[in-house]
Amino acid sequence: MSHEHLFEGDLRWTGHATQADGKLKLERSFNIEFPGKSPLTGSSPEVFHGDNRHHNPETLMVSSLMACHHLTYLAVCERSGISIVSYTDHGTGKLAMRDGKMRMVEVVLRPQVRIADATQVERALTLHEKAHANCFMSNSVNFDVRIEPAVTA
Repeated sequence: MSHEHLFEGDLRWTGHATQADGKLKLERSFNIEFPGKSPLTGSSPEVFHGDNRHHNPETLMVSSLMACHHLTYLAVCERSGISIVSYTDHGTGKLAMRDGKMRMVEVVLRPQVRIADATQVERALTLHEKAHANCFMSNSVNFDVRIEPAVTA
């Protein structure tokens, strides 16, 4: 198996330019498409003159980290023989000034997992550490990603 994988997609600006009070305004809407997948409609957050009804780079960053941890956790549980009954997560990302630049400074994931076998709760809890250490996305960012898991049976 190759150790390189390529993911290609396209972004198309769907907004338009207007003039208001003598100033140029550029609508922040866009579509992202990857072959064979549903398109994503996006914008910037309202605080940056966008539309909060759509995904933005910040929500996509948090969702990427949640999804990667989830999928990596499923893989390590599968290898360890731990049957998962349910999995939910609540992620928060903090955007702030650091080193003179606005950037994502922290993401906290709070996975809530229910497993089938009560004798495996402690093992299932420790596997979050292994999943985090092997998550492709969390290994790719330059800010803290904290995992605050809970596991029940």
